[in-house]
Amino acid sequence: MSKRPEWWLALLAKIWPLTWISAQACQWPVVGPLIAKASIPFFSGRNLNISYLPINEELDGGSTLLPIRVVEEFIERSSHRVILKRCTCRDARQCENHPVDLGCMLLGEGTRHIDPRIVHHISREEAVAHLHRCVTDGLVPMIGRVKIDNLIWGVPDEGKMLTICFCCSCCCTLWTSGKYLPREAAASMVRLKGLEMKVDHDECRLCGTCVGECNMAAISIVGDRVVHDMTKCIGCGWCVTVCPWTAITPEIKDVDDALGELRTRIETLVDVE
Repeated sequence: MSKRPEWWLALLAKIWPLTWISAQACQWPVVGPLIAKASIPFFSGRNLNISYLPINEELDGGSTLLPIRVVEEFIERSSHRVILKRCTCRDARQCENHPVDLGCMLLGEGTRHIDPRIVHHISREEAVAHLHRCVTDGLVPMIGRVKIDNLIWGVPDEGKMLTICFCCSCCCTLWTSGKYLPREAAASMVRLKGLEMKVDHDECRLCGTCVGECNMAAISIVGDRVVHDMTKCIGCGWCVTVCPWTAITPEIKDVDDALGELRTRIETLVDVE
C-alpha cells in the first residue's frame, strides 16, 4: 500500500500551477527548446497515450453516449477501481463550473496500492454511477496511459493502471496546455479514429466562439469559413458544445472501428484485468 496522507491532495493543488507554467515554458525563447526536449520522454510514447471521448449522442446515432459505452466496458473488466477524492486540476484553479469532488477514476490491479486517505476504493456499480454523474455534469472523459500518475499516486509502474479523467475545458492540465506542448507530446493526445468536426457553413455566423474556446488552437476563420486543422484537433468535441448556432457536428466514419482501435491501443499499454 502506498503512503499518501490526506494533505497530499492539498499539497498537489498548491504546486499544480507549475504544470501549466512548465507547458507554456516550452514556447519561451532560448530556454523553451531545452524544456521541451526534457519533457518529451515523460509525455510521449508509452509514457503518455490518451484519447478524449466527446460527449455527443449523434456519434453513434442512439441514446447511448459514446463515453459511457467505452468507459463502462473497461469498468466491467477492471479487477479494482478507485476515485480520487478531489480533482487536482479543479482544486488548483478553484473551479466554479464543476464540483471538485468529481475526481479522476483509476482502474486496474495497480489501484489496490493507493492509500485510502486520498481515494475511494469502489465497486463496479459505484464506478458506473460516478461515470454517469460526471458525463451528466458536462465533463469530457479522457482515457489512457499516464505514467506520471504512478509516481503521483504511489503505484508500482507495472502497466496495471488505467487513468480516466473527467475534464473541464477551464482546468484540465493537458487540455488547456496542449497548444504549448512540443509536437511529440501533443501527438500523445490521440483523436478517435475517423472522427472529424464538420461545420455547417449555412448555420455558422462566424462569431469566433469556437476559435477562442479551442484549447489546441486547431480552429481558425479563413475568409468566410471556420476551418478545423485536423492535425491539431484532439477530438474533444468542445467546439460542438460551445457553438451558439449548433453549426458544428462530430462525425465518425465507423464507431465500432474507432472503439476497436481505442481498445487495442489501450490494451497494448495497460492491463486493467
